[in-house]
Amino acid sequence: MTIWNHKKEPMRRVAVIGTGTMGTAMARRLLASGMDVNVWSRHAASMMPLVETGATAYEKAADAVRSADVVITMLATAEAIADVMFGGETLRAMPPKSIWAQMATIGVEATERLVAETRTRRPDVAFVDAPVSGSRDPAEKGQLLILGSGPQPVAQLLEPVFGVLGRATLWLGPAGAGSAMKLVLNTWLAFQTEGAAEAAALAGHLGVRTPALFDALRDNPLASPYALSKLTRMVEQDYHPDFALEWALKDLDLAASEAGARVAPVAVAIAERWRGLVRNGSSGLDVSAARQGLGRVAPAGPDRCPSALGNGDRLPSDDSEPAQMTS
Repeated sequence: MTIWNHKKEPMRRVAVIGTGTMGTAMARRLLASGMDVNVWSRHAASMMPLVETGATAYEKAADAVRSADVVITMLATAEAIADVMFGGETLRAMPPKSIWAQMATIGVEATERLVAETRTRRPDVAFVDAPVSGSRDPAEKGQLLILGSGPQPVAQLLEPVFGVLGRATLWLGPAGAGSAMKLVLNTWLAFQTEGAAEAAALAGHLGVRTPALFDALRDNPLASPYALSKLTRMVEQDYHPDFALEWALKDLDLAASEAGARVAPVAVAIAERWRGLVRNGSSGLDVSAARQGLGRVAPAGPDRCPSALGNGDRLPSDDSEPAQMTS
């Protein structure tokens, strides 16, 4: 695919800054589409598999962006982004009229600070706030929902890149609107995750058998595909991380800091419970580990497996989740 710059020349090089789980999946998608991809990470080992599939790795982030038409940042925190892009002179190294697509979840206030700093330092660089809704599997399959916000003329320029990464892009207004929507979606999903965990615990406490619970939830409008997929993993005690509990906690804390306990009291309460889980051994586990700490988790034997849904019925796997929480 090709996108075009203001000189009507082919724009084919994208730099991905941050090659963790999501950054790596994005880079792979871009490479598979035929784009030239530069990568940088603080952890050199994470770049090596991408180099083997055609990416160009750099020791310095500033060098990775020098020839890039689009720079994607997918770093863990706002502090890390500012350190790399401003402290590391990476923004300064970007070509004139290039585009910075900030796609990590860092909250509205931090995004607005990045917008202001970019406008001061490099007014010729277009800043786009575009966090993504989707976990590792959707990222690998190009099924993310991209929550774009920023200068409207840039939307068309980014469409071929975003079209490779996502199933759809919502353009929501000025930069910061995407981050606001992301916090709303992540809070909604935290409620569903905690709801699944507490419902599973209550079922166990009251003696409700697992197959009966899934029978009651099958085709029930009360149960979203996301909640069912997490409930399945809780029953199976499958906590392999698609998105780690501590990163989900980070996003809840962002929502709480933006809104406060008067606006989001349940989000604050869930965050405090999850904080205790992270401190007590759930760090690095999937967000489905929210089931822990709510009473004994019964092993998923044959009579408890979600396959008891019925003839050929199957609960959605994580790759069908509409909007998994991400960093």
